[in-house]
Amino acid sequence: MFDDIDLKILSILQENARTPNAEIARRVGMAASGVFDRIRRLEERGVISSFTAKVNPKEIDLGLLAFIFVRSDERVGNNSTAAELAKIPNVQEVHHIAGEDCYLLKVRTANTESLGRLLREDIGGISSIRSTRTTIVLETVKETSEVPLPSSKKKTKRRK
Repeated sequence: MFDDIDLKILSILQENARTPNAEIARRVGMAASGVFDRIRRLEERGVISSFTAKVNPKEIDLGLLAFIFVRSDERVGNNSTAAELAKIPNVQEVHHIAGEDCYLLKVRTANTESLGRLLREDIGGISSIRSTRTTIVLETVKETSEVPLPSSKKKTKRRK
């Protein structure tokens, strides 16, 4: 489980992964060496999986965001289509989903022409894919990679 300090450290790192250990230590009331040890343990437990930089896609000419529903002919339990989809550079996320479709992809491209090429050449080149449905995003209101952290305060039951 996590204590209040672990949750505060995770919150600070989600906000800015480049926050120095000394600054985190000051904010949580610990020594920097203690914060370093806690972060290392959180990494070892798999709670923290990586530290990354968030790149603005529009600034690198990847301003078109789309979600693609994919149907495939593969048998249940076979993940070869997912593995092929994950190899495509413009595919940011591959989710195996329940329902009529098999996968949901999050993709970024420069424009509709490049999205069309991605659909025809890259995704269409995978033999197990039967069909796709694409939704183009007009405006993003919220997008985050931060996960909501559990509350560290114990909830008390109301007496009747």
